[in-house]
Amino acid sequence: MILPVLLLAASQSLRAQAPETVLLVVNRNDPVSVEIGKYYRQRRSVPPKNVCAIDAPLNQEEITWQMYLDHIEQPVSSCLAAAKLQEKVLYIALARSVPLRVVGGGVLWGSEVASVDSELTLLYGKLHGQAFPRAGTVPNPFFGKLDAVFRHPAFPIYLVTRLAGWDLDDTKRMIDRALAARNQGKFVFDLRGSSDDGDNWLRAAARQLPPDRVIIEDTGSVFRQQAAVIGYASWGSNDRRRTLRYLGFGWLAGALVSDYVSTNGRTLNPPLETWLFPASFVGSTQSLSADYIREGATGSTGNVFEPFLTGSARPDYLFPAYFSGRNLAESYYLSVPFLSWQGIILGDPLCTLGKP
Repeated sequence: MILPVLLLAASQSLRAQAPETVLLVVNRNDPVSVEIGKYYRQRRSVPPKNVCAIDAPLNQEEITWQMYLDHIEQPVSSCLAAAKLQEKVLYIALARSVPLRVVGGGVLWGSEVASVDSELTLLYGKLHGQAFPRAGTVPNPFFGKLDAVFRHPAFPIYLVTRLAGWDLDDTKRMIDRALAARNQGKFVFDLRGSSDDGDNWLRAAARQLPPDRVIIEDTGSVFRQQAAVIGYASWGSNDRRRTLRYLGFGWLAGALVSDYVSTNGRTLNPPLETWLFPASFVGSTQSLSADYIREGATGSTGNVFEPFLTGSARPDYLFPAYFSGRNLAESYYLSVPFLSWQGIILGDPLCTLGKP
């Protein structure tokens, strides 16, 4: 049982959750991105010097490596340096319209494709002279460090999340729910009824939470219409029995979602409400992370390209950490083994349920 250790680490890390530890990045070319930044800064009292306006390509979710360096990494680096925030900032929040994916050569584990978010985590190391390969993954030094306080220079990375939903209203509601989060409600784990690693990680997550706070569906059926949900993990559209976009859950403020889906973060441009998988949308028939934000969740994990199960967020780290009081960003990055890879998280990095 790891909860006592998690509770200690969570209480220590609360000191690092001040708004001064967030760098808010907005795309000045998009009025919606600017408005999201303004709204988040006011709601979270982020200092003006912690706002970084960049000139990122508009309506372009996929960019080249040179575009990433020129329009995202270098401008963010300059913002940190100008305000002398390199050490103080722990979290980077990207407002909607910052591109999602960097593309390059290679295949499978040697691919140069990565999410902008995951690539940007390495900026702290780069500012201190580290170099990283574009191809493949970079080990996450924070992965599984359940008893550790996230701080610099012990962990030489930034934790990057994204303030985004399908539109401005979705994102504002997500921010409001983050501020209203409370440690209550049920954690729902919907398995495929197998003995593979994915299902075993879901079972392990359930075992590390109080039994009266857990619902586990282990028969292979799709669980729907549950009230008062604070956490949910499943196979998403990789469960062949899942045929509906929305689960009909009653999501509580602070609810966090994680699915084992390869491309659920592939776009933040919404499909029509009539879209149903297995119909294709933006090159895939898979379910989409932002649908959970639309339905009422406060955070949702995703992938911009194939992460493989081994590279996906681990629910047995994510949900116990979040339950214990870790913030959304720390809980997520505790659960992902690799950086410079495919993962994103939609949500306010400072969102926390507080102590149980």
